[in-house]
Amino acid sequence: MEEGRVAMTEQRASYSGLVSFMRQPMAEGAADFSGCDVVVAGVPFDVATTNRPGARFGPRAIRDESLQLAWGPIWPWGFDPFERLKVVDAGDIAFDWGRPQEMAENLAAHTARVLAANAVPLTLGGDHYCTLPVLRAVHAHHGPVALVHFDAHRDVEEGAGQGRIDHGIVFSEALQEGLLREEACVQIGIRTTYPGEVGAGMTVIDAAACHAMSARQIAAKVREVVGNHPVYLTFDIDCLDPAFAPGTGTPVPGGLSTHQARAILWELAGLNFTGFDVMEVSPPYDPAGATALAGAMLAVDFCCLLAAGNETLQA
Repeated sequence: MEEGRVAMTEQRASYSGLVSFMRQPMAEGAADFSGCDVVVAGVPFDVATTNRPGARFGPRAIRDESLQLAWGPIWPWGFDPFERLKVVDAGDIAFDWGRPQEMAENLAAHTARVLAANAVPLTLGGDHYCTLPVLRAVHAHHGPVALVHFDAHRDVEEGAGQGRIDHGIVFSEALQEGLLREEACVQIGIRTTYPGEVGAGMTVIDAAACHAMSARQIAAKVREVVGNHPVYLTFDIDCLDPAFAPGTGTPVPGGLSTHQARAILWELAGLNFTGFDVMEVSPPYDPAGATALAGAMLAVDFCCLLAAGNETLQA
């Protein structure tokens, strides 16, 4: 065999082998996360969805599509984040589907274990309600945090404090519980409005503004709002236009392209991230898998943000 060539039997085809996020090691159950940098967990939950269900299949689809990306350096970062970070896939959060409240309890407990090990949680949803128990654990560890929120919807509708399981009240609940620094929250790509929305102190960069601004300008505004506070980044896949992400429960025309969203993330290296998530991928509405692939790409970009540290991406 010629020097420098790798035998085909040593390579892993993207369509073969066991599935984990980016082929990273599995660490399910009561695993010890000591020494880990990032712990991935899926949340197969869509009970809080107000329109089309199916996000319970999101974690599996994102993992599956991630295998297409698991071959080397990530463009345009120029490095493989999994050579710089120890990342493990903790599998899916277990709960009794007949007792949906268990999801929130079990996800918060899992996230607390990740944070106690000084690792960063990367959560694959599931509908956007799944972000709330993660934020509760993040708050218990870090105190109130800043928020970078990509979405078509603000998710600050009425109904907080009533015990409802609803993905439209996630951040009104989080504000009421004191989990967030309202003045340090920025919401990107918004293109809906509902009566009675709270969170007037949040900064909103709506979809029209996103299309008028460069990614660098948007990121500069994010940095201005977030400052030096610990920050949680949540990405509802319906922030993307349905042309790029049709597989979601509440699609809204006029959103960001996948490139626009990634380009904003590329400019956020160096922020004090406490966790990330990708939510609302609903594979039944996208048989081509483009939505799950976009979700996987964004999750990889999150890992690159951590691996880059304070390095500035020259894209």
